[in-house]
Amino acid sequence: MPAGLLHIAKTFARGIRPPAHKESTRALPIRRLPFAPELVVPLQQHTGSPSVPCVKVGQEVVRGEPIAKANGFMSVPMHAPVTGVVASIELRPTSRGEMQPAIVIHTYMGASQEVLYSAPQDVDAMTPNELVAAVRETGVVGLGGAAFPTHVKLVVPEGRRIDTVLVNGCECEPYLTTDHRVMLECADDIHAGIQIVQKAVGATRAIIATEDNKLDAVKSLNESRKKASTTVISVLKPQYPQGAEKLLIKALLDREVPSGGSPADVGVAVLNVATLAQLGEILPRRQGLIERVITITGPGVEHPGNYMVALGTPLSFALKHAGLKPDAVQVIFGGPMTGHSVADLDIPITKGITGILVLTGAETAKRPTKIYPCIKCGYCIDACPIQLNPSRLGVLAQRGLYEAMESEFYLNDCFECGCCTYVCPSHIPLVQEFRIAKAMNRQRKTAQ
Repeated sequence: MPAGLLHIAKTFARGIRPPAHKESTRALPIRRLPFAPELVVPLQQHTGSPSVPCVKVGQEVVRGEPIAKANGFMSVPMHAPVTGVVASIELRPTSRGEMQPAIVIHTYMGASQEVLYSAPQDVDAMTPNELVAAVRETGVVGLGGAAFPTHVKLVVPEGRRIDTVLVNGCECEPYLTTDHRVMLECADDIHAGIQIVQKAVGATRAIIATEDNKLDAVKSLNESRKKASTTVISVLKPQYPQGAEKLLIKALLDREVPSGGSPADVGVAVLNVATLAQLGEILPRRQGLIERVITITGPGVEHPGNYMVALGTPLSFALKHAGLKPDAVQVIFGGPMTGHSVADLDIPITKGITGILVLTGAETAKRPTKIYPCIKCGYCIDACPIQLNPSRLGVLAQRGLYEAMESEFYLNDCFECGCCTYVCPSHIPLVQEFRIAKAMNRQRKTAQ
């Protein structure tokens, strides 16, 4: 594939095409949200072990300073999102409902809030191992929602070879436009991040994948791309869940990740565009991840848009500035397909939060309230992008046969996109049942 070619691809088989609902935010530039008087930094904002505090109560911190160390390889450090003082280290509620340790910082409201903790470094002179270590120190995780530690993805498993870096800019989740705006406004940082990752994993090429409803972003990325770059921009037809890494790999490279396997098994490293933009910006400065772009949108918001938000900002503070309408009844972290409702507006915004969707009573009233028996229509089977049998899995879940779901029907291959639930005429909450089944299987294995 020649360097710089704008490759027009098709898409993956199956899936769905729900209404996009992106018109209210996709044309709005990124704006910075003010700093809240109090920020709450949970020590578990990523897949893996929670971070360990390295500050004490009463200690003054400057913006960008490390406040928690990584606890093992599958962990990342945390950095102060504001200049202020550590008020407490205590249990605080999270979006999932449980209490977790967090560092509470009271903001110095009169401070300039410059990032004072940084030291430039020459990433071009680093070896791949040095790059992996440097990426880990930034605390960067996957900003597409999974929050998987980025440095772990850059370690090539023994016996494997990575030839392609696949950059995920599809953003197929309804309502969300953060990746779209990042591609438009931070194209240089994305390309810088791509070069870092290519060197770290030894890949000879990179492919940026996006959809044909973001052609302005394609233009921005193409203009920013250096002439000698090995990066190609591929445009796909809009489809949900296009951004799932296994589906992207199949659509663009015609390679199939084996069941239970990872992209490295087929020579690919997949990273989100926002993740690469952060790496390209903060790694050369030796800074930490302290903020991210979030879409705040929905019928229940007065001023929808894409906001640069300091990590640890209380949800209530963000909604106050975006304008919470009086008839708002539900707040969702993420999008309507893969997001989850929150019960406490004082929980903090963390690294894995891509958006805040606010719905009014008019939208929630349209939801079906009655669940009917499965009519064996097969719609869920036709929609499942990885060709599972959601109908059979649902029957097993209702009978509590969770072990059989995993051992015989590939439950763990389900990445919970929600397509089956979306198309079910009986309104069976299939994806919710699958989540419960996975949790029960984890508990069983832990007990054993």
